[in-house]
Amino acid sequence: MAAEQFPTLGAPEIAFLGRSNVGKSSLLNTLTGEKSAKVSSTPGRTRTINFFALLDQSQREKMIFADLPGYGYAKISKSISEGWPAFIEPYLAMRSTLKLCVCLVDSNVPMQQSDRQLIDWLRAERRDFIVVATKVDRLSGNERTRSLLALKKGLELDAILPISAKTGVGVKDLWARIDAACGELN
Repeated sequence: MAAEQFPTLGAPEIAFLGRSNVGKSSLLNTLTGEKSAKVSSTPGRTRTINFFALLDQSQREKMIFADLPGYGYAKISKSISEGWPAFIEPYLAMRSTLKLCVCLVDSNVPMQQSDRQLIDWLRAERRDFIVVATKVDRLSGNERTRSLLALKKGLELDAILPISAKTGVGVKDLWARIDAACGELN
């Protein structure tokens, strides 16, 4: 997908980014209340930016979710993963309607250098972002606390939003952040 293939500028856009198998599709499906995003048992299936229009009651675009390909999965062809910067970086750097980047990290996995690189890049580009720790339902209370503290320290963040697409934990808080980024008064 080249930049000229992106949808025309219009509604505010929210980008979802993270390593392969972090739970992007599951979270998108939870947020939209539909199964629009394909959930695969094989990580690394998304190879383009997939755009999902969320409509208001008048059937006008309220906002657009952009599901970006996962990164860091070793079994993806090197030629494919090397081509991603050609469309992902321009989308993240130049898209004027991009209001928020939702960076997903797996709460069950220690901080990865690829996650740190993404967050450092977003900071350098001055992009508004939030980091959410997925799959928190798989951790006990103490494990969750330790994991979130380690992720915050490793990624040099003041806050990480714990979230579970399975149980709905954190979904309301994420919607509040998305609405705020889009200028909604809900």
